[in-house]
Amino acid sequence: MARSRAAYEYTEAEDKSMRLGFLLIAAGLLSLLGLGCCWLRPALQERGGGGSANCTVLAVRQLGERFACTFSCGAACRGTARYPCLQVLVRTSRSSAPALLHEDERQLRTNPKCSYIPPCARDDQENSENVTYKQKYWKEKVGSQPFTCYFNQHLRPDDVMLKRTHDETVLLHCFLWPVVTFLVGVLIVVLTICAKSLAVRADAIKKKKHL
Repeated sequence: MARSRAAYEYTEAEDKSMRLGFLLIAAGLLSLLGLGCCWLRPALQERGGGGSANCTVLAVRQLGERFACTFSCGAACRGTARYPCLQVLVRTSRSSAPALLHEDERQLRTNPKCSYIPPCARDDQENSENVTYKQKYWKEKVGSQPFTCYFNQHLRPDDVMLKRTHDETVLLHCFLWPVVTFLVGVLIVVLTICAKSLAVRADAIKKKKHL
């Protein structure tokens, strides 16, 4: 019995391999749990009840209100500037009611009242010029041409997005890499156990031949 127990004792290299495998298993499970609670679940909720549609511009306008943004001019240099609010109103193929267009979900959360947030420059005039350029783009280059937009009837029925932050590729990678980490950990543990078992059997057969 003591011999059998000694035969199945793992060497230092095998012990490290087992620890690595269990570490990867734990990391994969914790990653799935963390991403599921903190990122994947909200992303799926944003996509739930949503879809794509064809949008057509109804009106492009600048409001008199200005909003603050934070610019950076170095490691220890930060300041506040202001930019005008641009609104792009569109009609979707799903509804005749006008909707406010946004760049993506991140811009919608940052400033739900405007359609565009320019890269924050130190000079307010430069911010105004960037917004005016975007206004001309929607008026002259897009005009009445239909384009694809995205909506969510449950969360934001009066807003549409030009693009999605959480697309299928991001969601796939969010789920894929924790699963791969978990499976690699399981594979390392299984291979280590199998290799040890085969080594013990080979050692037992060798001893029987010498008897």
